[in-house]
Amino acid sequence: MVHAMKQTIINVKTQSREFYRIDSEVDAFVRASGIVSGLCHLFIQHTSASLLINENADPAVLADLETFMSDLVIDGDRKYTHTAEGPDDMAAHIRSMLTQTSLTIPIISSRLALGTWQGVYLWEHRYQAHVRKVVVSAQALDSNATGIFKTGSG
Repeated sequence: MVHAMKQTIINVKTQSREFYRIDSEVDAFVRASGIVSGLCHLFIQHTSASLLINENADPAVLADLETFMSDLVIDGDRKYTHTAEGPDDMAAHIRSMLTQTSLTIPIISSRLALGTWQGVYLWEHRYQAHVRKVVVSAQALDSNATGIFKTGSG
């Protein structure tokens, strides 16, 4: 049973096919929500962009992810019939299908419980500029819950 929930929409202005780090905006919302312990859920309201958690220290990781995806999903492949918005149109939908449209991250002590090297990214799969909407929901644990459970003995 959820005790409290807060929601907002984050608008992310994209310029081209690339990664846009959004964890600072999400974490600021979580801190302002007053929720100490719970879950943060993110959902992107689009079919040609996605969300991911990945390395935040070495930009080569993100470049390698783009290289891998570009080799896997070819822009303008002649097999695609959905090309109304250009050669990256259907490829962007396939990229979105292969990745994620939502994420759930624990909230501990009013902060996203991300690991040291983890960042939250919106991955734009189109070459045109867009304004992408990400719904962010922060849900508190039930007021009767005891918080973080420890495992093991003692």
